Amino acid sequence: MRKGEFTGVTRRVTGLDPLADDAGIPPPLPALGDVPPEEFARHAHALVDWMARYLADPERWPVLPDVRPGDVLARLPESPPADGEPLRRILDDVERVIVPGLTHWNHPGFFAWFANSSSAPAILGEMLAATLNVNAMLWKSAPAATELELRTVDWLRQLLGMGDGWSGHINDTASISTMLALAAAREAHPELEIRERGMAGRTDLPALRVYASTLAHSSVDKSVITLGLGQRNLVKIGVDDKFRMRPDLLEAAMRADVAAGHRPIAVVATVGTTGVASIDPVREIAELCARHGAWLHVDGAYGGMAAVVPEMRHVLDGVEMADSLVVNPHKWLFTPVDCSVLLTRRPDVLMRAFSLVPEYLRTAEQDSAVNLMDYGVQLGRRFRSLKLWMVMRAFGADGLAARLRDQIAMAGEFADMVRAEPGWKVVAPVHFSLVCFRWAPDDIDASERDAINRSIMDRVNASGRVFLSHAVVDGAFTLRLAIGNMRTTREHVAEAWGLLREAAGSAR
Repeated sequence: MRKGEFTGVTRRVTGLDPLADDAGIPPPLPALGDVPPEEFARHAHALVDWMARYLADPERWPVLPDVRPGDVLARLPESPPADGEPLRRILDDVERVIVPGLTHWNHPGFFAWFANSSSAPAILGEMLAATLNVNAMLWKSAPAATELELRTVDWLRQLLGMGDGWSGHINDTASISTMLALAAAREAHPELEIRERGMAGRTDLPALRVYASTLAHSSVDKSVITLGLGQRNLVKIGVDDKFRMRPDLLEAAMRADVAAGHRPIAVVATVGTTGVASIDPVREIAELCARHGAWLHVDGAYGGMAAVVPEMRHVLDGVEMADSLVVNPHKWLFTPVDCSVLLTRRPDVLMRAFSLVPEYLRTAEQDSAVNLMDYGVQLGRRFRSLKLWMVMRAFGADGLAARLRDQIAMAGEFADMVRAEPGWKVVAPVHFSLVCFRWAPDDIDASERDAINRSIMDRVNASGRVFLSHAVVDGAFTLRLAIGNMRTTREHVAEAWGLLREAAGSAR
């Protein structure tokens, strides 16, 4: 196919009616306004039918597309059409060009990174949110959207088994939630006058230190960079043999910084680290934070969601002593991206860090209602709570817990299969629905194992049936299988294990 050519689309060169050109008469102007409602309804019904078929048979496409960088781009016209095209043609090209070029996160064989899935109730919520198209920046700009978000976040707090005294709001990702939390941690020291005076060019400002484990998410690094704290002032703390932040090393680092004239302002503890899903000892870390006047932010983007299962609430032990917590329903509660919830016990500090109300946004309800724009950088805010609210209502607390419980059980069963197979090893504790493992038979030289495990992963992923990702654990290339898709069954896990064993056999 030639660059710029798009199958199924006839592109007009001039955008004009040739008969009108020949007669020297300009063509009629297109009708203004939106697509007629009856045409929208016809195509919407057809699209919903397509969506239902997609959800019913997500394995119709390989989980990883057979494309190379630039393949999809080459099938898209280089310029937009001068004349509007029929919706039917556009939707046909979505199925023909876009969908085959996607990595299918809704595929039940998707086990990479932190597997997730959208659900039918949440998809309906997204459709409604797009139709209503409200901007929940002020209470007045979207009263119901604002108050539904407040109620939905409080429902989530209750599902997690957290006590009263927490409030929060919904952001797009945990990266933004963590950045907002660290901004609040900085503002928790008003004597530093950073909001008014900034940080640049000041000789009276000590180095402001943030601490996280060596396995903490890279969004912590990005947050300190964005906030001007400096990556050099993010202190990485070592972990123990279970990959948990060591409180003794944290305490030593904080004491050394104080002795050097630095100011510890925040610690980020993680419940479910990205690589191995380890759980930092939050309670011990919280005690150190209290001693040093540092803000404790807990990254529970993945693992924190497990507390929806009542018998798993121990994973949030000590969080009641923290200042903020992030959890991602879009990671492990069947809600589409973007839905990250930031909860805090100190909303006043968060508001102090970000509230800025220009005259054109002042309303009579300014002091009597919650304006969500006051708690972050963004002014415009999507109606994100609608999809999460619909998920909670459609499945209920017990239904959500049952689904997560089953996925945790599947991960445990997979780990048992790995442990029982000679030459295979589980290399990290299995707390949630993630298993970290590798093929490491004794008769294979250690120097060759990384290349062999990478080859196993690539071979399995090339099948189109399964998609795995990797981590480096104790310096060794490690395979990861994450279960989080609500359509994944034990048959899909068994298929992944069969492909892994076959690939390992071929690697010898």
